[in-house]
Amino acid sequence: MNTKIPITIAGNLVVDPELTIGESGTPHAKLRVAVNQRIQNPDGTWRDGEPVFHNVSAFRMLAENAATSLKKGDPVTVSGELEFRSYDKDGERREARRIIADTIGPDLRFGTATYQRSARAVAEPRSQVEASGPQVTTADGWPVFNVTTKSPVVTPPFGQGRGNEMTI
Repeated sequence: MNTKIPITIAGNLVVDPELTIGESGTPHAKLRVAVNQRIQNPDGTWRDGEPVFHNVSAFRMLAENAATSLKKGDPVTVSGELEFRSYDKDGERREARRIIADTIGPDLRFGTATYQRSARAVAEPRSQVEASGPQVTTADGWPVFNVTTKSPVVTPPFGQGRGNEMTI
């Protein structure tokens, strides 16, 4: 059983992000985020409820950027998909859940941040891009990506495209 549910959480990092490189060469960061619910007492004062701990996985550039930018105790907002997995261990059926992150950012309710764009690699192997034609870029030199395929937009080798692709 593999169920995925869209989710966004705001909490604090319990430990520093752990960055590893998988067998395929894909960076993977593991994060642990604690989310505290605020509860109002009958007298109007507030207190923290029991924390809920979430395991978060990030991949590729998101993983590398999270590992370099974040540290234990930082308030973060994570958006992604909640994944439930079932597995057998020692003959016993178990379940695990984690959030596969699409975005991770500092929670600016508690501080300020300075954004710095990092260098990006082209999503497709260079030989495929060169075979298709030169890559289309924005005025500041960043590659343009196709919304539906999330791959770089390239100029066809025999003139302009038909203008039916949506790009951002």
